[in-house]
Amino acid sequence: MKTNFSLIFYIRRQKNYQSGPAPIYLRITVNGKRSELSTGRDCLPEDWNGNLGRAVGKKEKIKTLNAYLDTLQQKIKNAQLELLDSGKAITSKSISDQFSGRGEKPKYLLQLFAEHNKKVEALIGNGFEANTLKGYRTSIKHLKGFLESHYKIQDIEIKKLNHAFIENFEFYLKTDCKCSGVSAAKYIKHLKKIINHCIANKWLNSNPFSNYKSKVKAKERTFLTADELERIVRKEFSIERLLQVRDVFVFCCYTGLSYADVKKLNRNEIATGIDGEQWIFTSRQKTDTPSRIPLLSIPLEIIKRYKDHPQCESQNLLLPVLSNQKMNAYLKEIADLCGITKHLTFHLARHTFATTVTLSNGVPIETVSKMLGHMDLKTTQHYAKILDIKVSQDMAFLKTKIER
Repeated sequence: MKTNFSLIFYIRRQKNYQSGPAPIYLRITVNGKRSELSTGRDCLPEDWNGNLGRAVGKKEKIKTLNAYLDTLQQKIKNAQLELLDSGKAITSKSISDQFSGRGEKPKYLLQLFAEHNKKVEALIGNGFEANTLKGYRTSIKHLKGFLESHYKIQDIEIKKLNHAFIENFEFYLKTDCKCSGVSAAKYIKHLKKIINHCIANKWLNSNPFSNYKSKVKAKERTFLTADELERIVRKEFSIERLLQVRDVFVFCCYTGLSYADVKKLNRNEIATGIDGEQWIFTSRQKTDTPSRIPLLSIPLEIIKRYKDHPQCESQNLLLPVLSNQKMNAYLKEIADLCGITKHLTFHLARHTFATTVTLSNGVPIETVSKMLGHMDLKTTQHYAKILDIKVSQDMAFLKTKIER
């Protein structure tokens, strides 16, 4: 729709005006509707040219006044362009409000981030976990430090964010905060979420991330080899706590469950599958995506072993799982006793299931992704990239086929 816009300056004489300077006003007209504002300046009527909308004369005072009016005119036009770029309605009032600052209040980065974190906190247990909120709180802490260090300010208007801001923040994370590339990428991702929220609400006219690309490389996932897993499975433990931790760890090596998922796993989530065998029917705590896992013989044996465990009976749990901190501490003892030099952590079980137990044995990557509860096949593909043995098997098959 075409918009008819005009702007003029004029002097307004009051009803009781007799002589002397009269105030100068500006009039904004859009499609026949007007808004008027005082310029805060005045001029003698005899020095004013109504046709030009400017004072006339060669005095320095006249030149200064006209220069000021030229500046106001340009600011009005800029206000109109800002409204146009943001997709808002162009009216005489909206231009007047945009120019005078009576329009929408400016949005500030940390303020929006704090509001986002409050919403996440309110949704803990209903789509978000406590660790997720912890990460967002760390992000806002780093942003505060960055703004104070580089800009000497407490907060920044989102419209001032640009490509340089993001690159400088990433550099600050890696240098001042000593963050690894992966950690820095996570905090940048949190910032991008806030930026995308601003763009969706049309608070930002351009995307500061449009030319930004993370250079961080995905960290190579560690996993147990078939021999290392066999050593842990066959090892006999006389200490009850080590036996219990070993069993839970091995159970996850053969099911792909994470610590959070196996800790909450209850007996009702074991049921008969489509093949008549026992399956796990659960959902991932992290993403709430469904996960369906057929049970192999080893995890079935472990389930039977803890059928009468007091904690499992009283809480309807499948296995007695200790705190993540204790699990990882005891896994270090288990690694030493089994002669394993790798840094053994509980999450290694999930990696081992994806690589050694499934992909290495020819299970299709789509099936593995489904059992792991991944939302994107690309996540599962990270495991396939590191399997040299799978490459060797595939090439051996190809060699046999060619030579045949």
